[in-house]
Amino acid sequence: MGSFIPAKASAWFEIPVTNLDKARAFYGAVLQTDIPVTEGGPNPIAIFPAKDEMASGHLYEGKPAAAGTGITLHLSIADPLEDAMKRVTENGGQVVSPIVTIPAGRFVYCLDPDGNSFGLFV
Repeated sequence: MGSFIPAKASAWFEIPVTNLDKARAFYGAVLQTDIPVTEGGPNPIAIFPAKDEMASGHLYEGKPAAAGTGITLHLSIADPLEDAMKRVTENGGQVVSPIVTIPAGRFVYCLDPDGNSFGLFV
């Protein structure tokens, strides 16, 4: 093996959803941002904005894992965590844990309307 050390361990994530427009509306409302659709590949995808343009991910129409059984990704938010938790439930998702405090910040586990597991981190 060479001595290549990646700048980041993650490069990209994909979230399978049953309805791209509904998922864009959910994540856009929770994160308070636009998640634009691009059609540069074989299927339309909705790309999450990235702070540094180095790593992000997208939504695509596919088959989600059974509720709560897939991986969990954490999304960074700027707002108070409690406000984002309220937006999750107001938009059809579920908050499934209490707030967890660690030295790096605070987060909460959630499920989107398709059952995909995600965390909100501040």
